[in-house]
Amino acid sequence: MRIVNLIEDTAGAGGCAFAHGLSFYIETAGHRALMDLGPGRTTLENAAALGIDLRAVDTVVLSHGHYDHSGGIMPFAEINDRAAIYMQAGADGEYYADDGETAVGGCAAENGSNGSAAGDRAAMACSRYRYIGIDHAIMGLPQVKLLRGDYVIDEELEVFTVKSRTHALPSTSSRLLVKRGNGFVCDGFEHEHFLVVHEGGRNVLLSGCAHNGILSILDAYKEKYDDQPDAVISGFHLMKKSGYTSDEIAEIRGIASELKQFRTKFYTCHCTGIEAYEGMKQIMGEQLRYVHSGDEICL
Repeated sequence: MRIVNLIEDTAGAGGCAFAHGLSFYIETAGHRALMDLGPGRTTLENAAALGIDLRAVDTVVLSHGHYDHSGGIMPFAEINDRAAIYMQAGADGEYYADDGETAVGGCAAENGSNGSAAGDRAAMACSRYRYIGIDHAIMGLPQVKLLRGDYVIDEELEVFTVKSRTHALPSTSSRLLVKRGNGFVCDGFEHEHFLVVHEGGRNVLLSGCAHNGILSILDAYKEKYDDQPDAVISGFHLMKKSGYTSDEIAEIRGIASELKQFRTKFYTCHCTGIEAYEGMKQIMGEQLRYVHSGDEICL
């Protein structure tokens, strides 16, 4: 099994560009697959720099409906129109981030929404609410497969969902919203699913951002498979732009302490953030590794 990061938030190997987003290339005996496609065309450019031919990819799994994981799908479809693209049926929802105070004073009111969905998004982009969903043109691709819950692709690849959370959501998820009519509600993350790769007696769990909470995801895995994964590759969605409160530091340390009880090797990146990673590393030691843009994971 070969797993290569094609893009994430920090500089890494092979001269690869980095950006806020995530994509992994997965090579098994039977598949050339992608988990997410990052924020845009840069993902494809990094793959080329690493000598990975994305035209040979047969399967794409979109972990959830956010732009920083889906932005490369349309450029990818220009070079590969055969690979099936799996996502949950709700991945095309109207997802927003609450950025707090108005980003550009008054521009939403000045520009107006012109009554269209695109106009609404443009107006809100100037306000505290920032559209973070997918390009809706993706839904017109014939290779898109919409799922409703768990799904077995074949003996090597399958996806599962969290049916009920066993732990609280990461506190950083509270600013992620869904537009409902003229208002917003907290995102329940039903559009998120997780890829499991089985090969050579090893089971690897890949998650994009673990918006449902990595501990709830691992509990769902154990309920489904009656085991722990050998490796987990996932952002933990603990990153903040500003400093952490004492409660947030305690939350990060608590998650790390619980993960340390697993026999699993953890690889993290992207939305975990370096500061949170360093705090977790103090507790988890060699059980936790950070994966940078272009890094390969040897399993």
